[in-house]
Amino acid sequence: MFIQTESTPNPATLKFLPGQTVLEAGTADFPSPEGAGTSPLATRLFEVQGVTGVFFGNDFVTVTKADESDWDHVKPGVLGAIMEHFQSGKPVMAEGAMDAAGDGHAEHTGEDGEIVGQIKELLDTRVRPAVAQDGGDITFHGFERGVVYLHMQGACAGCPSSTLTLKMGIENLLRHYIPEVTEVRPVGVF
Repeated sequence: MFIQTESTPNPATLKFLPGQTVLEAGTADFPSPEGAGTSPLATRLFEVQGVTGVFFGNDFVTVTKADESDWDHVKPGVLGAIMEHFQSGKPVMAEGAMDAAGDGHAEHTGEDGEIVGQIKELLDTRVRPAVAQDGGDITFHGFERGVVYLHMQGACAGCPSSTLTLKMGIENLLRHYIPEVTEVRPVGVF
């Protein structure tokens, strides 16, 4: 098994491409070891010293390291964990763990349903594919009084250029197509 590695805009995060499907649909974000119990692969990756975050996409695994750790020390352990996992034949996610995942976007009920539908469609068709190239994902969290709240995952969470991506990229895109959008803000821990 040959696993390719790509850098991301976030220097603390690398993207690993095992050359096979990681998740059939959706994404899975593990910003800490506490939630990794639903994934045998994430659990194994958190056992590598220096790993602080794990994110799965369709064909990639994004791993975030601690600031004080060096990729020269972390990367071999991550490569070994990914290789051992896929050779073991175990699933990436425990049975039933992805059933409730849906499209990753938060549900929205209320009078702005049509606007939220447009926001989600633009995110799915224009933003998420580009962000996945960098090893991350951005999902809809909420819409209130013209402000769109987005959740950044994987390489996007904690990325030095994430504010620029949100303000100059996503905010401008959404404001262009949806006049009701006045601002985009991140939610979650950075």
